[in-house]
Amino acid sequence: MATVELRFSALPEHVRTARLVAAAVARRSGVDEAVLDEVRLAVGEACSRAVGLHQSGGITAPVKVSLIEEEKQFSIEVGDEAPRTAPGDRVPGSGDIDADAEEDEMGLAVISGLVDDVEVTAGEHGGLIRMTWPTTPSAAALG
Repeated sequence: MATVELRFSALPEHVRTARLVAAAVARRSGVDEAVLDEVRLAVGEACSRAVGLHQSGGITAPVKVSLIEEEKQFSIEVGDEAPRTAPGDRVPGSGDIDADAEEDEMGLAVISGLVDDVEVTAGEHGGLIRMTWPTTPSAAALG
């Protein structure tokens, strides 16, 4: 199992770099060429979401991206360190929190529309989005 890890400051300008690296590693791992645009878009959405959570929460820790090549599948994990609370724990009268939650849900809906196999976890120490695509052995790996 080969893994590439990428960490970047929570700034929007670094999302493009994460997208490019993810697409390059996905291609090398054997993800179908027809799916690479979906990989780029999903990673861009997940990273943009993590950047937004870090910026709105004043978190200075980097966004973490792991690109994991396994037998017959390729996974990308995008992690943030923004603590989450249960929906009932919202502060009454806080419209910004509702707007942020709505934007967050929209981002997750976009990712779910792009990727068939998505897992989202979140807790008091941050969240993780794991996206997985099937791979096929490349001609170079066979020869």
